[in-house]
Parts: sequence; structure tokens; C-alpha cells
Amino acid sequence: MLIHGHLVKGNDIDKETRCLHYHTEIDRIAIKFYCCDTYFPCFSCHEAEGCDTPQVWPVAQFHKKAVLCGSCGYELSVNEYLSCESSCPSCKSAFNPGCSLHKHLYFEV
Repeated sequence: MLIHGHLVKGNDIDKETRCLHYHTEIDRIAIKFYCCDTYFPCFSCHEAEGCDTPQVWPVAQFHKKAVLCGSCGYELSVNEYLSCESSCPSCKSAFNPGCSLHKHLYFEV
């Protein structure tokens, strides 16, 4: 599905990147997976429809754009995302703070 001009793959995605697995009001980001350079709403969507070799973003690449705000389409670098305090720096929409519990699935920690 195209969201703000970016291809986002996953299961039952809405216009703000919510998916079958995460679909509350504040679940509105997609993460570009390092291994396949493709946006997915979550790790489970990537497991279902992504590549066969999941890899996390290495610290040396944290300056790259890797997180998409589903509300406005702003792309955050990994550094921006990890320091944004669960809101988009562009439109101020809230992100799910619980996502930080899963950061090891996406980013080198």
C-alpha cells in the first residue's frame, strides 16, 4: 500500500500504517527494515511478507531515514526516532511509547 508516497507492506494496513497486529490510535509508524530496505508496520508483518534474512539497523547507520510517520509522511532517522519521546517531530502526532519494548527487533542495542 502507498502511504504518503512510500510503499508499506504488511497485513491489513490502514492509511496511517496500522496493521493487523498493532492497530490502536497511536500505532502510526512503519519501520524500514535494514535487510530489505522496505517499510513494514511491525516485525510480525515483516515475518509474514518480508525477506528471509531479518537484520537490525546497525548503530553506524542510525543517521539514515528508517521510520515513517503514518500521520504526515515525515521520515525520521533512527536517531530521531529513538530520541523523539513518542511523537512526530514534524506533525507532533503521538506514537505508541510501548514500541520501545521492541526496539531490539529493529535496531542494534
